[in-house]
Amino acid sequence: MQTPRDILTPEALSMLQTIGQTGSFAAAARTLGLVPSALTYRVRQIEDALDVLLFDRRSKNAQPTAAGQELLREAARLLSDVDAVANRVKRVATGWEAVLTVAVDSIMARNVVMELCEAFLALNPPTRLRLRHETLSGTLNALTSGQADLALGALLPTGLSPDIAHLPLGPVAFVFAVAPHHPLASLPEPLSDDVLQQHRAVAVADSVPRGTGLTVGLLEGQDVFTVPDMASKLEAQLRGLGGGFLPLSMAQPHLSSGRLVAKEVIRTQRIGETHYAWRNTRKAAPGKALQWWLDQLQNETTQRALLQPQYRV
Repeated sequence: MQTPRDILTPEALSMLQTIGQTGSFAAAARTLGLVPSALTYRVRQIEDALDVLLFDRRSKNAQPTAAGQELLREAARLLSDVDAVANRVKRVATGWEAVLTVAVDSIMARNVVMELCEAFLALNPPTRLRLRHETLSGTLNALTSGQADLALGALLPTGLSPDIAHLPLGPVAFVFAVAPHHPLASLPEPLSDDVLQQHRAVAVADSVPRGTGLTVGLLEGQDVFTVPDMASKLEAQLRGLGGGFLPLSMAQPHLSSGRLVAKEVIRTQRIGETHYAWRNTRKAAPGKALQWWLDQLQNETTQRALLQPQYRV
């Protein structure tokens, strides 16, 4: 006896759809170029395999039972999926990737990343788009480990493999900031490391899955409140839970409103150099999806916008 998987072929589902659309076995048989007895036999095979009655044969018209109605609904969905897969495969064969994964560092402006995603998806590409939110060395690690195809806002180490291509996005200026009610807000400037060491720092956790990852701007022995991303770091510092360096563009609205206070420190003010990076496969050119993103990232306006994260907390 045939199993449901054997019997529910696209051809069989299409046949059932024809019966449902024409309203009778005879009309469906004429449409399909079959004799009525052959059509009836095929329907009975499906019913036997499923152990259900799909059509009520007591009337002249072929009325689908409740089970038949459900199968017809699912048939329409499954046949549509088959068509979509076939179209996707054809388009992938023309150079589009099946999936493109973009690792986005938390220092990037997420609204701008979403605008890029919106423009990409408006192309109706066959490529499925995935985003990963990463931080510090985790952004590049997602690329080098094969979990991402493109990294935005990556910090590049020395001795980077030649298999990784990269271009600069630009510098990101940082400012040391605390809430106005934080103890450091009222202390004279510049703040020394000894003074900073006595107060809790807010730090973003490195998203690299193994090892300790990077730590930036922390002092030995300092109490640290670790958060998952820059948006959380900003909120923590607005609440006075600690101090630390924030991207100037992110901090500026809150500095202007008085919700944050910028403090001069003795240690060198941070300026981060950010890049976008991708795997450099010399055997083949980038796929069409990756190439689209690389083309957008060459735009200086897009680069500046990505480096202007603003979170309203």
